[in-house]
Amino acid sequence: MSGGFLDDNAFSDQRPRRTDSYEINDLLFLGFNSRVMALDRDTGALIWSWKAPKGRSGYVAVMVDEEQLFVSIDGYTYCLDPFSGNQLWFNGLKGFGYGIPTLATAGNHTNSAGAAEMRAREQRRRNNNA
Repeated sequence: MSGGFLDDNAFSDQRPRRTDSYEINDLLFLGFNSRVMALDRDTGALIWSWKAPKGRSGYVAVMVDEEQLFVSIDGYTYCLDPFSGNQLWFNGLKGFGYGIPTLATAGNHTNSAGAAEMRAREQRRRNNNA
């Protein structure tokens, strides 16, 4: 599909970034049409957007692990700062071909310790806003 504002290659979000006031759990990440965006999870406001320099797929795999955002598009893999959208590294995975990517890491916290950490972060965020 085309016709949306993100189809414009010149699109750039020029709004001031308040990323210093966000915790990772405050953000919602979306990926499509070779782009990744971060939205405020509570308001839906666009925080930042990034367009992949390589890879032109409509499908973008996105994964957050700790405080890194991993993105894979057409076999090209990127690491972004989840708070700013700045690209931290790139790996073209030369020789592996193209396809629909799957991302996984052992660093995801799905146990009770991870849940406790998320609750502590939420409490800190509430205390900072009080």
